[in-house]
Amino acid sequence: MTVLFSRPSVTVSVENTTLLVEGDVEVSLAADLAACGVKWLKHTELTSLSLDFSRIEKASSAAISVLFEWLRICRQRGIHIQAILFSAPLRRLASLAELDALIDQPAATLAI
Repeated sequence: MTVLFSRPSVTVSVENTTLLVEGDVEVSLAADLAACGVKWLKHTELTSLSLDFSRIEKASSAAISVLFEWLRICRQRGIHIQAILFSAPLRRLASLAELDALIDQPAATLAI
């Protein structure tokens, strides 16, 4: 595991082919989280990966914003998204935003 970003409340790391967020994504840290992931995504040689938000304990629109920024870079670089994993609280928030198709079938949804 490689840690890309670490603060007392949140960590971003890479584990095999997964970009992983753990903790609570606070609005004040969202830009830094997104930036560290973008930097890594721009330099990775991976062509396929998963985005794991399943270890986020609190639902946060900031976490979804980070996800969208990472998806944008993946699309630009042609990186295939195998899976997007969300914690239950974050999944409920994403459902309210009608993002179920994106979470359940990222490759099909992003191909549109």
